[in-house]
Amino acid sequence: MCLLNWRGYCRRGWTCSLLARDGATTSSLAAQLARLPPTATHLVLSIGGNDALQHQDVLQARADSVADGVNILADIVARFESAYRKAIEACVAYRLPLLICTIYNGNFADAAYRKTVRSAVALFNDAIIRTAIDYQLKVIDLRSVCAKPEDYANPIEPSSTGAAKIARAITAVVTGSADENGAFIVG
Repeated sequence: MCLLNWRGYCRRGWTCSLLARDGATTSSLAAQLARLPPTATHLVLSIGGNDALQHQDVLQARADSVADGVNILADIVARFESAYRKAIEACVAYRLPLLICTIYNGNFADAAYRKTVRSAVALFNDAIIRTAIDYQLKVIDLRSVCAKPEDYANPIEPSSTGAAKIARAITAVVTGSADENGAFIVG
């Protein structure tokens, strides 16, 4: 489920399957889960960034007041959280250890837009973290993992450096050595 090429980062002796599809959203997760190998022992889910991207036009929209703008975002995030929780329920149904990831902030050139995106992404990530707490799941905060410009190949996708950092964080959580590798975990 993770947004990286597992073949280059899979630990020796492990078999890792990349089920993610570019552009996937919470509503398209079922098709990815349908391809889950019967021998799977763990699930790693990194989804939600494309859900947020579908609403990026709102960040440039005018609002009559700050309260109106916040309420518009709150409605979008509420719909996302509902869809995200359904996605988590579908994953939990497999009865495998499930690790979820937040949405990373990206690397936008314009400082003002970067600040706006970071604030909006925080609202989506709050929904992800609340869900993790409710389901007692471990979550890697990808904002902490991919925190430098070199972690991105473009404004919204990890570079090979960022992908390697994500893979190391996932491996650290799955093997129980997260503290040694600096992965930020809730749960």
